[in-house]
Amino acid sequence: MSYVVVILGGGLGSALRFALSHCLAARYGNTFPLGTLVVNVSGCMLIGFIAAISGPDGRVALGTQVRQFLMIGILGGYTTFSSFSLHTLALARDGAWWLAGLNILLSVALCLAGVWLGAATAQFINHWK
Repeated sequence: MSYVVVILGGGLGSALRFALSHCLAARYGNTFPLGTLVVNVSGCMLIGFIAAISGPDGRVALGTQVRQFLMIGILGGYTTFSSFSLHTLALARDGAWWLAGLNILLSVALCLAGVWLGAATAQFINHWK
């Protein structure tokens, strides 16, 4: 059953990634992979939040399959490290080294900050009386 929930979650996460990336590209263009950056940062924030809010000291008790559905399925399908890598390589090959470097710097820094923010928010909720 775990495989089924991960597959279903992965399909949903992939559809969400496609929709958000498409909307951002339509609005802001494709010069910089903003959609990939937003997806990765928000996915990192969400996985940090879910991990902390439903962990051993968390306020929300989620079953193993629900956590697998959310964290491995939806967020695994939603986040796009392979797309990030492909976009970064394309920027570098096109000679846009500063955009490639900016994409690396922003993605790593903001995704780590997103995981921290998500976990910190959940910890605040967990300890809120």
